[in-house]
Amino acid sequence: MNQCSSCTALPDLESSGYLLFTHTAFSVLRELHYHLLRSGYTSYIQDNTLHYYYSAVQTLGPFLNFIEHNLPGDLAGLKGAWTGKNQQTHANMIHFQQLKERVSQPSFMTVINDQQFTHHMQPIIQLNTGEVMGYEFLMRPRADAAQFRPDQLFSFSQQSGLQSLLDNRARIASIKTSAKYLKPGIKRFINFLPSSIYDPDHCLLSTFATARSCGISTKDLVFEVVETENFENPGLLLRIFQTFQSHGARVALDDLGAGYSTIDVMEELQPHYVKIDRSLVDRCDQDIKKQQRLEKIVSRAGSYGIITLAEGIERSEELNCVRELGFDLAQGYLIGKPKAVPEAPSISGCSE
Repeated sequence: MNQCSSCTALPDLESSGYLLFTHTAFSVLRELHYHLLRSGYTSYIQDNTLHYYYSAVQTLGPFLNFIEHNLPGDLAGLKGAWTGKNQQTHANMIHFQQLKERVSQPSFMTVINDQQFTHHMQPIIQLNTGEVMGYEFLMRPRADAAQFRPDQLFSFSQQSGLQSLLDNRARIASIKTSAKYLKPGIKRFINFLPSSIYDPDHCLLSTFATARSCGISTKDLVFEVVETENFENPGLLLRIFQTFQSHGARVALDDLGAGYSTIDVMEELQPHYVKIDRSLVDRCDQDIKKQQRLEKIVSRAGSYGIITLAEGIERSEELNCVRELGFDLAQGYLIGKPKAVPEAPSISGCSE
């Protein structure tokens, strides 16, 4: 299966090798070469590319800081890559700031490249029966690897241009984990960042291929848009939703009532599920204004046949409140914390 460069593994940053640079204006590249020679850095230009040899990874931070200091107004057009000493293979040219981010945090690079993460599962229940209908998959560091905070890893991936790679690998890892522990019919809520999917017909091929190889029905997959970013391209997001749906998968809108996830967005996208932001659920039993907002969301969602899920439930009073307001589903620490293995797993196979 063909994958774009955004979703394929990167070559490791070797202990010594070359950094390569290009610029949209060749005159700026010559200027950089001049600054480097004057300051004792050895570099040369060949085929409109500046080559700089480094003998230790530890020297790259100060070197990139030097470039940033000497080309403050010309960094936008500067791209770079690294290669080994033979200069035969290197990553695609990326923006300077992305290169600097990757070089400055090699441990995060290793986590993404070597997939040093796993997923824990948090149960979601039907409010009318109390039965578990699905699980949300939440990234966690592997016990035998470097420890990290998931939010920091995703922030690094955005700053370094590795968001598509990480998001794709996280989706695939969630599906494989679900195949080990969940029986058919149990929903698997899997997060995704819409900005990581530039062409849904192409970018999601590996996701659905993994589901097939694991013997998982796409009807059991719920792809949940994590919208910490602005909807800069609502048309693309709608296409992503439609692509998921065309394969038989379900879609969910997360954090409704916070940031850019509004009722209007819900009505435009018409997902199968909406998850209500925990800030609205917290102490809702004590706040009449929150209850009024929640009641409005339930009513508007119901008019479109959208299933409502209250997340962040930590108190029995909150659980009772959202049940009385007509919510369909609930999730939170009161119901169950994320765990590596569900209480009663049902083993099924998955080919690697």
